[in-house]
Amino acid sequence: MIFPKLLKAGDKIGFFSPSSPATVFAPKRFARAKTFLESKGFELVDGSLTGKSDSYRSGSIQARAEELNQLIRDPSVRCIMSTIGGSNSNALLPYIDYQAFKRDPKIIIGYSDVTALLLGIYQQTGIITFYGPALVASFGEFPPLVDETYRSFIDLLSKPQQSYSYSMPAVWTDVKHDWETQSEAKPVYDNQWQFIGSGCYTGRIIGGNLNTIAGIWGSPYMPEIEQGDILLIEDSLKGIESVERSFAHLFACGVFDRISAIILGKHELFDDKGTGRSPLDVLVEVINGKEVPILYGFDSCHTHPMLVTPIGVQAELDFDKETLKLTHQWLDDEKK
Repeated sequence: MIFPKLLKAGDKIGFFSPSSPATVFAPKRFARAKTFLESKGFELVDGSLTGKSDSYRSGSIQARAEELNQLIRDPSVRCIMSTIGGSNSNALLPYIDYQAFKRDPKIIIGYSDVTALLLGIYQQTGIITFYGPALVASFGEFPPLVDETYRSFIDLLSKPQQSYSYSMPAVWTDVKHDWETQSEAKPVYDNQWQFIGSGCYTGRIIGGNLNTIAGIWGSPYMPEIEQGDILLIEDSLKGIESVERSFAHLFACGVFDRISAIILGKHELFDDKGTGRSPLDVLVEVINGKEVPILYGFDSCHTHPMLVTPIGVQAELDFDKETLKLTHQWLDDEKK
């Protein structure tokens, strides 16, 4: 297990577009996101596909892989952040320069379709990756939601600490807005996390976007789900029938027999097809009586604000105290 160095003021954050061309279809939100992070003291480094589009994607498979590899090989870049997700990040996995990443471990962060890259890099290198905000999608949001997302980002990635305890944001939203006409903060809902079960469980956090995981399942880029793991799963813009299929896939693969607990994130704009059922209801039906404790409604997902979740670290999920805590130490550069 390899921890990348913590971020420092003035560090360079390189961004890349492994699937959808968000820098093209959302130029105002892109500009707002860059300005936001630059105002925090970071220098932003454009990926080579910035401002480019090849229909549904930012470029060819080889061009997208090379964009990422250029940032991996640049020693001045200390954090690599996706601009957004999409549907095709898994195509890059055979072409990533994993050896260069191992020689110079750095933070790589994103969510949604970028799950494929986060899990693949972790599996191939042992470097901890981070399920968290993407440049355009997350940091292009308006205050106060973007401030809450940034707080999680900076607390986890720049501050050495013995452990880290998550706090539930007071509010959240999945309200859909046209990004290019949005001019103010989105309406919000009161937040609630549900701790369903009892006892205290420790294990490695593994997972990410539910639909994306299926695209690398059984490949050399998917970490094996181990006994005692804590499974993080979330999805976006899916109907209840698709979510049931994804949960049933995990069930058929024996995943729920091996994990110790589940962190089920909010599902953005979930379509229940008029059933009145939630993703939690579907999951409970699929696991069919298995005693797997579930934290439901966690905010590491497609909603705002977004909490950063390291992939591959040990965590403690206490259902009696209703707490989630990372138990690995983050060490400063002098102690590494």
